[in-house]
Amino acid sequence: MASILRHSSRLGIRATSLALPRGRNAYATATPYFNNEPSKPVVMTSIPGPVSKKAIEELDSVFDTRSLNMICNYEKSVGNYVADMDGNVSFYAQIASIPVGYNNPHLIATMSSKEAVDALVNRPALGNFPPGYWASLLKTGILAVAPKGLGQVFTAMAGSDAIETSYKAAFIYRRRMERGEGVDFTPQEIESSMKNQAPGSPELAIMSFKKAFHGRLFGSLSTTRSKPVHKLDIPSFNWPQASFPQLKYPLEDNVEANKKEEERCLAEVEDIMNSWHCPIAAVVVEPIQSEGGDNHASPAFFHGLRKLTKKMGVLLIVDEVQTGVGSTGKFWAHEHWNLESPPDMVTFSKKAQTAGYYFGDPMLRPNLPYRQFNTWMGDPVRAILFRGIIQEIEKHDLVKNTAETGDYLFRGLQELASKFPEKVQNLRGKDRGTFIAFDTPNRDAFLKKMKTFGVNVGGSGDTAVRLRPMLVFQKHHG
Repeated sequence: MASILRHSSRLGIRATSLALPRGRNAYATATPYFNNEPSKPVVMTSIPGPVSKKAIEELDSVFDTRSLNMICNYEKSVGNYVADMDGNVSFYAQIASIPVGYNNPHLIATMSSKEAVDALVNRPALGNFPPGYWASLLKTGILAVAPKGLGQVFTAMAGSDAIETSYKAAFIYRRRMERGEGVDFTPQEIESSMKNQAPGSPELAIMSFKKAFHGRLFGSLSTTRSKPVHKLDIPSFNWPQASFPQLKYPLEDNVEANKKEEERCLAEVEDIMNSWHCPIAAVVVEPIQSEGGDNHASPAFFHGLRKLTKKMGVLLIVDEVQTGVGSTGKFWAHEHWNLESPPDMVTFSKKAQTAGYYFGDPMLRPNLPYRQFNTWMGDPVRAILFRGIIQEIEKHDLVKNTAETGDYLFRGLQELASKFPEKVQNLRGKDRGTFIAFDTPNRDAFLKKMKTFGVNVGGSGDTAVRLRPMLVFQKHHG
């Protein structure tokens, strides 16, 4: 973010070597979305400070705090800035899940409405007892921003649920196609399913990619390949993984090498599809591998993957839990690919603050009720919130803002990379909004140092620094 540029002199990179404007007004190019934001981060104590440390100690007696980043004071947080219990105020969008700012007035009004209170208090179990407004809410909210060609939705509670249920849909679809439409389950299938045995419990697989992250439940965890800590001691399905392209940067200097790398990975995908010990029902892929190191691939790679899946009769699931809802300069990151035929399913959560998967083929809706089901089937309160988020995005043209702000940030980081190539390596994310990352030596020390300036920049993979500002982040910030 802009603060990286301004504070870089204290991080071993001289910001004065950049021909960048100084001061808040010099950065301003548009009316701020939040007039009551702080003018800059404020760091009054260590993070965590004494008040936060006491709160952490109290919390730790009843709740695991080892992954804690900070104890937040949400009442005093505003816009792009989150406050902690000690009065420190930092740039931060949590786990890339806050799209339109802390204490956004429109969202406060939305969640204070009678509609939201009614949904919260009465908590509809959507599969059995949906409210009369559920269809209207879906059409004016979740489905209003559905990816092209995907006009239906299965709603869920969180990202891992969205992934798990998309896998179930893929398996049910596969067996439905194999069995034939209108063919009943055999007695053997019914009996064996209760013993977790074939043919009722068939041996099928989901293919994912090395360094992928798709969640922490059993099916989603079996396709997660980013960090051992997620997987250790947990039984998993014997499902395949293929290589995801490891591109060389800058892209313009490595065109042929990167083309060969993507062709190699696609050949590996096809080989696994042909040789795996059981049928592969679906391939799941992130448009940008987020937890695994912010790894990108070109649209050509994804075109090739879509072509392969169609050829092999395998479904394509695009996991947009992290990349969706505007952060790449398109509402959905896979829109950058301009596919001739859409993915079979697209999962969402994070910035949507609800979850589920979109699909288009009616055959992906199971042939019997209760086959694709869970206790709540999603949450209408969260669907109402997502509709409010969509309204804010459209009102302020925040996808365009993110694209423009991302271009600005990328140019600044490009200049840093050219002057200090040992510090800013493999800069990536050009033309992908604020979904920008670079590698740097001593990454963890860098992140810790940035926090002392009130800039909570995240890390991914082993060496990557990633930017994940909100959609309301503008050029004047920092």
